[in-house]
Amino acid sequence: MDIGELLAFKPEQTPKRPHEDEDDDFDLESSHGKRGGGDEKTKRMRRIAEAKQSAHYGKQSAGGGSSASGGTTSFEFDPELTEEERLNILKYVENEEADGDVLDEHSLKKLILVFEKRNLKNQEMRIKFADCPEKFMDSEVEMHTVIQELKGVATVPDLYPLLVELHGLHSLLELLAHQNTDIAVAVVDLLQEVTDVDILGESQEGAESLIEALRKEQICALLVQNLERLNEQVKEEADGVHNTLAIVENLTEIDSEFVKEAAEQGLLAWLLKRLRGKSPFDPNKLYCSEILSILIQTENDNRLMLGSLDGVDVLLQQLAVYKRHDPGSNEEQEYMQNLFNCLCSALMARENRDRFLSGEGLQLMNLMLREKKMSRNGSLKVLDHAMAGQDGRDNCNKFVEILGLRTIFPLFMKTPKRNKQRLISADEHEEHVTSVIASMLRNCKGTHRQRMLAKFTENDHEKVDRLLELHLKYLAKVEAIDKEIDQQTKDPSIDEDEEAENNYIKRLTGGLFTLQRIDYILLEVSATGDTVKQRVLQILNLRGASMKTIRSIMREYAGNLGDGDTDWREQEQTHILSLVDRF
Repeated sequence: MDIGELLAFKPEQTPKRPHEDEDDDFDLESSHGKRGGGDEKTKRMRRIAEAKQSAHYGKQSAGGGSSASGGTTSFEFDPELTEEERLNILKYVENEEADGDVLDEHSLKKLILVFEKRNLKNQEMRIKFADCPEKFMDSEVEMHTVIQELKGVATVPDLYPLLVELHGLHSLLELLAHQNTDIAVAVVDLLQEVTDVDILGESQEGAESLIEALRKEQICALLVQNLERLNEQVKEEADGVHNTLAIVENLTEIDSEFVKEAAEQGLLAWLLKRLRGKSPFDPNKLYCSEILSILIQTENDNRLMLGSLDGVDVLLQQLAVYKRHDPGSNEEQEYMQNLFNCLCSALMARENRDRFLSGEGLQLMNLMLREKKMSRNGSLKVLDHAMAGQDGRDNCNKFVEILGLRTIFPLFMKTPKRNKQRLISADEHEEHVTSVIASMLRNCKGTHRQRMLAKFTENDHEKVDRLLELHLKYLAKVEAIDKEIDQQTKDPSIDEDEEAENNYIKRLTGGLFTLQRIDYILLEVSATGDTVKQRVLQILNLRGASMKTIRSIMREYAGNLGDGDTDWREQEQTHILSLVDRF
């Protein structure tokens, strides 16, 4: 590229996204949390070119012309820079900030006026020459250029209220429906930059003005309509999809109300449709799984909507691929993990547990546990969510029917060794396994419960021995946390109730949660057979441990049951305390 071409260079396409080649000359910044756009990059390249041209001119004057053969300059082929060239480049780059045009109110008004004129001209040309695209193409290029120039407003969030007031934002959002997807994609790229969380954090007034305007315009609905027509086989449009998802992520991080609004305005349905497609794994598919996880993580209405859209089946179908095959890359592994997290979130709604049961989700999770692939860790977590609480009763009984006890108890007896591919820790594994067994003991009735209890007496009570081994392990962890809490200095700004709650949470995460599950299982199996209770007492005496400790832990557990259904909580407390008294 000669100097003239370099100086005349103007990027016509949107900047590349993070999943593209990172060494591209113009891919200087990723889409998340970065400022600037095509203009700043072009200015930098122009300054460097001018510096090199200036330095080369001096060198040619001294040397008497070109030194390269074929009429080309030595600048084109000589990668070595003289000291003068280096100094000139450094001077231009360092002075870029000071010499560059800073966007202010006057220049923004002027820019918006130019934008509106070019927009109007493009509309007129499209109507006048509807059958001759070459006639209106120039006006489209001009409009694309001014949209790129408007990215400068992303560096000055204090100007956002003016952008809204002058109806510039409204006109930009209308262009999301422009017949030329290149224009729509350019607008999406601009919106992704102006909604950047770090930038919005610099101006509260600017952020509030922009968010209010976007909400009024139903931004999520407009974005979804545009997503429906983008063809991801075209690289620029695939970037447009990625940027659209980035806008949604920005908005939900700034204002949690967008989580519900995005789902209601069609994004949840589009995400499920995109995941359901048989296209191979790609970065956009990963991003879709991340956004879906955000939408259903905390909003129960969105979980119910996912269920009504057959979302549980979509997740199970996508996960079935990993039953016998591990993901092919770290990114695909993250995708699989996101799908498991989405399924766990979905199962927090009772209605979705029924859909999980009828969709043979238990059978799939059971097969994954047996196959010993990467998916085993996620399937264990899903089983924990599917069986927990009173809503897990049907799943617990069904799991016994499909011979799930043959799968879960070997995992209980021996914790798999952690390695690079199986990222779950031993503590997490033991937490999920003991939670699944505790849920089955609470929810299974009749013959299913008898089959559960029989497991603890077979092979000379080996499972009781394992229970007590785990009890002692996690008791030591909790005692260490208690000692740490006793030694910490009291914060005068925190009242006693808040401090007690913080300490309890610290103890739960430090091992108390798993210890409660283990001791609950101990109480349940001890209450049903004298031989089991005798074995428990024998081992506790041998290890110098006490039954009082188990009683104390379970009384504390009964007193701290969650906020769920009041009747269920009272029933659980009564049941646990009756087990403690019998123990």
